[in-house]
Amino acid sequence: MTGHASSHRPGQGPDHGLGPGSLLTGRATAVLDARFRFVGWSPEAEALLGYRPEEVLGRTADDVLGQDLTRVTPRAVDGREAPGPTGAYGIRSLRHRDGRALPVALSLGPLPRDLWLMVAMDVGRLHRRTVDRAVLAGLYHQSPVMLVVYDTDARVQWINDAIETEFGISLEETAGLRVPEILPEGVLLSPEGRVLRDVEQPIRDVLRTGQPVTDVRFQSTTRLDPHRQRFWSLSYFRLHDDAGRAIGVCEVGLDITDRYAARGRLSLLSRASGGIGTTLDIRRTGEDLAELVVPEFADAITVEVLEPVLSGQEPPSVGLGTAPELRRVAHRACDEAAGGVADAVDGTRLRCLSDAASLVDPATGALVVPLTARGVVLGVAVLVRTAPRGPFDADDMAVAGELVSRTAVCLDNARRYAREHATALTLQRDLLPHGLPRPTGVEIAHRYLPAEGPAGVGGDWYDVIPLSGARVGLVVGDVAGHGLGAAATMGRLRTTVAALAALDLEPGELLARLDDLVARAGAPPSADLAHEDQALGVTCLYAVYDAVSRHCVMARAGHPPPALVTADGRTELMSLPSGPPLGLGGLPFESTEFDLSEGSVLALFTNGLVESRRRDIDTGISALCATLSQVGYGPLQQACDGVVGALLSRSPEDDAALLLVRVHALAEDLVVTWDIPADSEEVARARSLARDQLARWGLPDETSFVLELVVSELVTNAIRYGGAPVRLRLIRDRGLIVEVSDGGHTSPHLRRAATEDEGGRGLFLVAQMTEHWGTRYTSTGKTIWTQMPPAPLGLPAAAYGF
Repeated sequence: MTGHASSHRPGQGPDHGLGPGSLLTGRATAVLDARFRFVGWSPEAEALLGYRPEEVLGRTADDVLGQDLTRVTPRAVDGREAPGPTGAYGIRSLRHRDGRALPVALSLGPLPRDLWLMVAMDVGRLHRRTVDRAVLAGLYHQSPVMLVVYDTDARVQWINDAIETEFGISLEETAGLRVPEILPEGVLLSPEGRVLRDVEQPIRDVLRTGQPVTDVRFQSTTRLDPHRQRFWSLSYFRLHDDAGRAIGVCEVGLDITDRYAARGRLSLLSRASGGIGTTLDIRRTGEDLAELVVPEFADAITVEVLEPVLSGQEPPSVGLGTAPELRRVAHRACDEAAGGVADAVDGTRLRCLSDAASLVDPATGALVVPLTARGVVLGVAVLVRTAPRGPFDADDMAVAGELVSRTAVCLDNARRYAREHATALTLQRDLLPHGLPRPTGVEIAHRYLPAEGPAGVGGDWYDVIPLSGARVGLVVGDVAGHGLGAAATMGRLRTTVAALAALDLEPGELLARLDDLVARAGAPPSADLAHEDQALGVTCLYAVYDAVSRHCVMARAGHPPPALVTADGRTELMSLPSGPPLGLGGLPFESTEFDLSEGSVLALFTNGLVESRRRDIDTGISALCATLSQVGYGPLQQACDGVVGALLSRSPEDDAALLLVRVHALAEDLVVTWDIPADSEEVARARSLARDQLARWGLPDETSFVLELVVSELVTNAIRYGGAPVRLRLIRDRGLIVEVSDGGHTSPHLRRAATEDEGGRGLFLVAQMTEHWGTRYTSTGKTIWTQMPPAPLGLPAAAYGF
């Protein structure tokens, strides 16, 4: 098809009549003269009525067919006035050659030279022809389905009335034009909603392949509605002439604007359930909503929350007379103009906050929706549409309300998480040591990094506990779980470990007692309360280092063993028996002893430092050892920073704790030891030895008086109640430590003597005149120790019985 299309319609013009060209094909025809004698007989007539040409030619119609054809014409035929053309078929009964009456559809029309053309057809064929013409007329004039015929150059050749009604254009305006020339804003949409600019591609595909193409989505405005985007579903099939040659393509279109919008809304709501609130971050949640609705649902959006919400606090109530502090957490716009509209609705925004109801700004048409969760307004979302997109209708407002409502719930969850995270972090920091002690014989450096993300703060902890005899306890532990419960459990366990360490227990025994306490605490009176305690499954490592002997004893309960950096820079993971996590009960905790070289570094850590979803624990430990080999021999603070930087380049997924301890030996001239025979005569000698050592150390005479009293009391008790071997040891360490060991396992106890008692005041005096005292047990006996300050305490009046 080329050139311009004809503007003829069915029923308008010659194509609707019964001219010869439209009647001959597929019909029985015969030609009669002025006297209605047959002068022509077609093969179709022979097939229909059974007469051969030689049997009918020259005979009248009445003689052959038994039908007076003069009655078929609309006017009398008298030779002077020819009847006018008729397109009407009448049902007549003609005589078949075999004698039977044959009902046919019969029409008679004039031909030049006073001839007549008779056309006859089967009655069923007439009915089909009538239906076909009615269908065609309906498609042309009455059908709501839009029809367009393109030629082989994709130029419009014909359109039906539905196109004219829908688009406000006529065939005269569009004939010979291409679609981009008629609808320059029109685009095709992929099934995923992507814009495809080549709107003629389906026409070319159908012309090339001959295969129909169905359900192509087309989007455009129209002349009658230039401010609203409309959507159509288009299908295409190829047209052929009688010889089978392709002459064009027919396009069938159906308006699906409402259906497309409804399906878009459903898709939007479906994607919102998995696309909003993917994190417990307030700003990220606002961005989730913005990314979802722009540009598919709106041209711009601004999400703002009340100031306290960002810090996890409860939002204040908002009234019309108040000016709440709002903070923008998300903004997205297709263009600058749409983005500017969201900032111009202050009055409507305040009314929305105070009324907790969705409103349309009368000046801009922006939709303002409150972020409401649990009946509390958290903020507001402003959605904007600009031309050619239509304004928000009732269905759009319902969808926007649902989207914003889901966002508000996620924002409230994020707010509550932020509050709990801040509370747990504050509790964690308060329960962890603010400043570790600095015992003689060790250097300390430490780091603690709380977990980021939805997991929240965990229960990792560490501690350094000064012990008797210039020893120090080193602790690191990990509570299963996160949040306030884990932090509270961590604080309880840290306090318990410190209390047990004060009893001078061996590491294995300390973990055994801690295991018993955790097991009892983890068995609540009812199953409904089982979730309230997170102590079950806690891991812990406890080590005791003796600065006098450079001897270290360790035990662990399901915790990773420490790494040891030797003085020459080599790093290895220490070999320790692995006990079960605390709270399981039933299995022992075995202590292991080591002698550490001067300047060695112990690295105690939790698994959050070496393990993550991207790295297994073995790989992490290897990385830790490699890093320590490079930085462990330097200053410990720098070593801590180096380890954390190398292993935690991102925010940790779990709490991470690191405790680095460089060990040193106490100078030999600060420790002196004597073996004392188990004879009461040796008590005076013991006092003399202690007094002389005090003088060599240059300590004041006031200290000598208290020292002699303490030595006398402790050595006397050891000889009298403990038995051999008896040993006296003095340690000068930020004061004076006095230790007396014996072979007994019975611990003395402190009591108050009555006024008339002659004895019983010795240990009481020792306790009053020293800072601390206690008992620790060994495999061969016990040791009673006291720690005296640099300047002696005053002698209490109770010592004299006053």
